[in-house]
Amino acid sequence: MHTYKYLLDFTKNAFVKMGCREDHAATIADVFLAAELRGHPSHGMLRLKDYFELWKAGRINVNPEIKLIHESPSTAVVDGDNAVGMVAARRSMEIAIEKAEKAGTGWVATRNSNHFGIAGYYAMMALNNDMAGICLTNANPLVAPALSISKMMGTNPIAVAIPALKQPPFVADFATTPIARGKLAVAEKKGEKVAYGFVQDKTGKPSNDPAILKTGGSMVTLGGDKVHGSHKGYCLSAIVDIFSAVFSGANFGPFVPPSVAYLPLLDKKTGDGTGHFFGAIRIDAFQPAREFRAKMDEWILTFRSSIPAEGVERVLIPGDPEREAEERIMREGIKLVPAVIDDLAKIAVELGIEFRKEVIR
Repeated sequence: MHTYKYLLDFTKNAFVKMGCREDHAATIADVFLAAELRGHPSHGMLRLKDYFELWKAGRINVNPEIKLIHESPSTAVVDGDNAVGMVAARRSMEIAIEKAEKAGTGWVATRNSNHFGIAGYYAMMALNNDMAGICLTNANPLVAPALSISKMMGTNPIAVAIPALKQPPFVADFATTPIARGKLAVAEKKGEKVAYGFVQDKTGKPSNDPAILKTGGSMVTLGGDKVHGSHKGYCLSAIVDIFSAVFSGANFGPFVPPSVAYLPLLDKKTGDGTGHFFGAIRIDAFQPAREFRAKMDEWILTFRSSIPAEGVERVLIPGDPEREAEERIMREGIKLVPAVIDDLAKIAVELGIEFRKEVIR
């Protein structure tokens, strides 16, 4: 078990050693550890190896000049200069919030970026400003459209954060696939199988092998098959891809660059890097902020009062599992799987920094 602070400091130090500015390294570490705290280790310390290998391969820019290249009073396009995704994403959401403060809403499309961790982190940045936040991103192609075996899209998550008054905020953060790519990696690291309906083999038959992507298989969209609405999941994923890439000028669909160094860069490009889309909406642009927050309380309490199905303890609101996980993990510590601990120890040796593998509390 490791403490939050130990892993936060280790991650920041690792990125400083890679050449990042202190403030950029702090942002990257903050997002990594937010994923761990919120119960999504698939986007936490597990991913540090991927970023480290991309850096060694010269495929991410640790000293970016992030530029605003087009704007209107309420919109902007940002070029991330091939930055570590967290750096470009945080600055983009800050711009969306700044524009919303003046115009009521702010919308930013970002190109030439990279994998940025959990989308919910950026949507939640709006909450302390009496705003709702929205974040979308495309990702490298691992997902087949409905009724296809071709890997054409990423897991393309959507995150929405909405403030309340006395209740915790509504925070929805989900991939447009039944499982996130990182959770397949976690299952593979643990030597576990996954449920059927998450992935398919190279012929389109359902599989429970979390490593199936390495042998020509693909992930499927939400729904899994047509009978269960895979065409609707396909639509959601396509919407995210268009907003993230076509609006920004990033690569779309099958041309999004891989977020791991062991996959080669593609010969064809339709834009620059990975794309994101951010929104900030001032709630007092629609009604007084306190009235809005009180109405959200009413909405949340109404849905909490839903009668649970047999065998279910209670009905949750989006954001409940992550908030409860954060309270528990901050108290008990972060448990890393042995394979991730080994990866971090090797990275530490290469960077010339310390990493303690033993339990620390």
